[in-house]
Amino acid sequence: MNAGCLTIKELTDAVGGGLTPRMVRHYHQLGLLPQPVRSRSNYRLYTKTDVLRLQRIVALKQQGFQLNHIRNILEVEPEADTTVNLMGQLQQQYRAVMQQISQLRQTASALEGLLGRDRHCQIMQAEVLAQLKLLDVETQAGLGGLDNLWSGLDAEIHNHSEAFTESLQRLLPDLSHRSEIEQHLISQLVLACGDVSLVSFVKLSRGAIAASREALSSSCQIVVDTQTVAAALDKTRLSHLGCQIETLIDNPHITTATEAELAFWQHREWREKLQQVSQGCVLVVGYAPSVLLEVCEAIAKQKIQPALVIGMPIGFSHAPAAKRQLMQQGIPYITVEGTLGGGALAATALNALVESLIDKPDCHCYLK
Repeated sequence: MNAGCLTIKELTDAVGGGLTPRMVRHYHQLGLLPQPVRSRSNYRLYTKTDVLRLQRIVALKQQGFQLNHIRNILEVEPEADTTVNLMGQLQQQYRAVMQQISQLRQTASALEGLLGRDRHCQIMQAEVLAQLKLLDVETQAGLGGLDNLWSGLDAEIHNHSEAFTESLQRLLPDLSHRSEIEQHLISQLVLACGDVSLVSFVKLSRGAIAASREALSSSCQIVVDTQTVAAALDKTRLSHLGCQIETLIDNPHITTATEAELAFWQHREWREKLQQVSQGCVLVVGYAPSVLLEVCEAIAKQKIQPALVIGMPIGFSHAPAAKRQLMQQGIPYITVEGTLGGGALAATALNALVESLIDKPDCHCYLK
């Protein structure tokens, strides 16, 4: 057997990721992997180049890429000027994924419109559901048919206010493994954005709830990135706890993520202001991803030591990266993975923590 070469079993062990020899042979058939040389005993022999290529295949597959798109991506030669071609492949995959999400979102919206009905609306719902059984909600024809049913079903909503708690109980996934305070926090975040799928993106570090209650009970400083976030905070309850609000980007004309992001880097005094926040404060970032990146760097260099960071900035590259860095800092945090976020969600998270502390000061469910 050639020195430095791997058998197919050794190859799968080296790559990992649940790869099997059968999958490797399948990738050969699809043209994702070139056919390897054979030993005198007719064993497939693989090189380090094969390992690297297979690692790329596994990584792309884990990120949700389809095999035909992976083949196109791998066909791009690294030594050539292929940036445009590669970006085109990624954009094609992104559009396909977004189309699938859009179709699923339409189906989910239709189901939410039915499952979210409270008991007052169930009078009309029974006969509508009988008609709904004849429709396929996953097809465009089915969704079009649903439009004709909403008029009768929606007639009942004019007779009462919506029962949000009752609707959420039907729509939220099982949260019984979470503490009562966490369940309340997640429910408030879902209500703030109207998207039940947010639940799977909300991330709380171990000890985040305990850290927040201890800090708030000690009348900690609340530091927010913009005045828009500050305006959405429950100032009455925070005042009751003795917590003062400090705004980093202290300009009332800055109201969007784009403005906040640019302003933070154009004004050195705001970055210096971040370095001076009090120890044990609660940092709330809802707009500018670069603020959260600066927070993570300051924590890593031990220049600041907040009790809790609520990091929910908006952005398509910096924000997801900043949130990943936050989750690696080893401090209590609450965040929403990916591009999702915003000032309303960040403020809602803190308001939910404050409400729980005041309404249930002796609750210890989060310690279980």
